[in-house]
Amino acid sequence: MVTPVLQPAHAMSETTHDAVRAYYHTLFSAWGRQHWWPAQSPFEVIVGAYLTQNTSWTNVEKALGNLRKARLLTIRGIRRTPQPKLEQLIRPAGYFRQKAQRLKTFVSFLDERYSGSFARMFARPTAELRDELLALNGVGPETADSILLYAGNHPVFVVDAYTRRILERHEIVSSSADYEELRLLIESALSEAAPPKRSWDGARASTGSRGSSHPPSAVSEAARSPLVQVFNEMHGLIVGVGKTYCLKSQPQCEQCPLQKFLPEAK
Repeated sequence: MVTPVLQPAHAMSETTHDAVRAYYHTLFSAWGRQHWWPAQSPFEVIVGAYLTQNTSWTNVEKALGNLRKARLLTIRGIRRTPQPKLEQLIRPAGYFRQKAQRLKTFVSFLDERYSGSFARMFARPTAELRDELLALNGVGPETADSILLYAGNHPVFVVDAYTRRILERHEIVSSSADYEELRLLIESALSEAAPPKRSWDGARASTGSRGSSHPPSAVSEAARSPLVQVFNEMHGLIVGVGKTYCLKSQPQCEQCPLQKFLPEAK
């Protein structure tokens, strides 16, 4: 049985946890299920996690489309494709030479450590597999946690730039908080949160926006534990806030579902 990567959060007040839980329920009530990560296989999630580094998802979709069209969006496809060809196929995602080499490195890791089996790899305890992924070239915490959560259904929360921006602006965390502090804060706050009782796909925002919602996919519809589903949805909902309202410059707070939680609103 996979257990959450949680540690004691001595500095985290119950009020802070209550706020995170309120954000989750408010956003889900407004936007419903996000169907993130949009992919047809766990391996597509992993490739996307590498490709999305330092680029937009629009560019990632172009690169994934090239791989799909060439019938190479598989472990075997990446394994047997010469690196120069792979570089050209993923060129739209930027940093294509680095990313091609990193994809090759991951496939070699999977082959050598787990005989090419995702089932064996994802059967590893969460903390141990996370350490192994972090040891790979080009894999930082966000990439490792994306692989664990979305491809492997391990209960870890993915912290991204949107998460930090929202929590800082709402004065939940300080600018000095590191990735692990943010991850453990949200994991601890949501560790006992249940998915909202209303239908996953029944919620609609009055503004017409649905956050970062995508059409259902094989990965987004896969069976997973309630906790993994909560972490999955919370990340997708935060992405929706960051892309639509909590912009880096000129934030659109007035229309944001979380506007009522801002310090000045209180």
